[in-house]
Amino acid sequence: MRNGYNGKILHVDLTDPRWWIEEPDDLIYRKYLGGSALSSYFLLRDLKPGVDPLGPDNLLIFMTSVINGFPLSGASRYSAAGKSPLTGGFGESEAGGYWGPELKRAGFDGIILHGRASHPVYLFIHDGECEIRDARRYWGQLSGEVQEGLEEEIGDKRICVLQTGIAGENAVRFAAMTNQLRHYHGRTGLGAVMASKNLKAIAVRGTGRLIPADPETARRVLQWFRENYDHEADMRHKHGSANGLISLDQDGILPTRNFRDGSFECAKDISGQRMSETILVNRGTCFACAVACKREVAVPERGVEPKYGGMEYETIAANGSLCGVGDLKAIAEASQWLNRYVLDSISTGAVIAFAMECYEHGILTREDTDGIELVWGNGDAVIQMIHKIARREGIGDLLAEGVKRAAAKLGRGAERFALHVKGQELPMHEPRGKRGLSIAYATSPTGADHMEAPHDPFYESFGNYHHEFSQLGLLEPINRLDLGPEKVRAFFYTQMAWSLFNCVGMCDFVGVPLGVMALELLRDYVNAVTGWDMSLFELLKVGERANVMARLFNLREGFTAADDTLPQRMFEPLQNGALKGEAINREEFERALKLYYQMAGWDEQGVPTRAKLAELGLLWAVEGKDAK
Repeated sequence: MRNGYNGKILHVDLTDPRWWIEEPDDLIYRKYLGGSALSSYFLLRDLKPGVDPLGPDNLLIFMTSVINGFPLSGASRYSAAGKSPLTGGFGESEAGGYWGPELKRAGFDGIILHGRASHPVYLFIHDGECEIRDARRYWGQLSGEVQEGLEEEIGDKRICVLQTGIAGENAVRFAAMTNQLRHYHGRTGLGAVMASKNLKAIAVRGTGRLIPADPETARRVLQWFRENYDHEADMRHKHGSANGLISLDQDGILPTRNFRDGSFECAKDISGQRMSETILVNRGTCFACAVACKREVAVPERGVEPKYGGMEYETIAANGSLCGVGDLKAIAEASQWLNRYVLDSISTGAVIAFAMECYEHGILTREDTDGIELVWGNGDAVIQMIHKIARREGIGDLLAEGVKRAAAKLGRGAERFALHVKGQELPMHEPRGKRGLSIAYATSPTGADHMEAPHDPFYESFGNYHHEFSQLGLLEPINRLDLGPEKVRAFFYTQMAWSLFNCVGMCDFVGVPLGVMALELLRDYVNAVTGWDMSLFELLKVGERANVMARLFNLREGFTAADDTLPQRMFEPLQNGALKGEAINREEFERALKLYYQMAGWDEQGVPTRAKLAELGLLWAVEGKDAK
């Protein structure tokens, strides 16, 4: 193994079937590092424009990074990418857990899947080898049964299994993928892409060792983290990612009843704190991570088992407050069914909330819903709808298309309740109370995405010259409701940093500002592992390069500046909560968007200029030159 990476990308042609190894030049690793950027490099290089996302010509890529698999907290994340069946554009999603590090130990930095198998198969990858095995017995099985079956068949409970589910088999456009039953590639529908290739699972097992080029510096960074991270003071460790749900409600920005409201009367009942007090049985974690923000819950009377983990904030809000459901145990059961069917919990909750509002306005009737009372607060109805969506039964067949397509088919004003950007449903954060999110949602290449950059309350902390991003020149506090030039600048700079995290596989809960891992220490660790001399400037340019490549992918698939917008509801006032009456001003939003284009080096149509592509070394992506 080279320092930090194997130098080997596994290609698998499922049609043929055969596999081969590509060995990229070291320069490719340094320019792209891994994750989102390296996935985008291969998509632009190898995927022809205009392919059917669920056809055999789509690629499905899994990519680790140069630090993935080393014992740094938060560095276990890896990327999946392909053309999204939900948006028709750039599809990409990260997951943590153990699968990425295991793939690195098995001898590969990434996998690129081509074609479609003639029948269901799974891959078994181990120490430089790849086997394509029959998976017909696992087709139609729930995720827990597949996990257990593969462990028994291979004869090793230490294998790490990444799988698609029944939702993917039924081509639900927001089907997900899971590894070890609790770590998810949730967004953009890549689980449907995996199933469209007749690929049920990828099991990996490796025994290789990862050795840094500079062990002393690597140890120094690890020691710094141990000395400066206090898990007893970390609310994400104590209460998971839902620890802030009550604060969001108090601030009037907890998405409630399909984003009509900003406050939920049952917020405390579905909070991370209430979960800790009632149904939590253990704290799960990812490879080598001290934060341990994952939840493991049990609700025996509803059949909820700890092996499926527990609920993240997004799952609770999407299937709880967004649908008016205040029963934490019902949400736990809904979450387990989402895990068993392998569905994106955000899009599922959002499409059910859309249906509830359509039901409220008479666009859907009880006859349409097969007798299910789709009223706000009906937790059992949410669970029933999950079954129907995953299996495309009755009304579930329509909702499995996502809110954009479902609303277009329903008509009669349903479009006003379909909250999406580029076809992807909004995540559970409120742009009317965190205005920088309006630019994040509108410009995200995957459709609405809350992980593009830190959220606006962080920008209010500027003014302390020693805050996490002061070295980027962000020195003055900016109000969360501001959407002027200072906010656009803060978003643009911090977006590069968080995009970098997606390239190296760093969890946002460990990297700054949500965690304690500073940018300089991340730089030091990358250099210690690889033996390079990358500067912080060079690292941030990798993040920007990834953003621009994803933009180029969407442009060639037909997206334009007109797609960088928000649903109408965001320009309408919140109906309750601390920010009742607040709305985004459309003219202010459009000015901010144009300013972002200019800062990013894009023209008025949102197309990166030739000068910007030259600066980032991306002219090859548009001028037909050899990829590099």
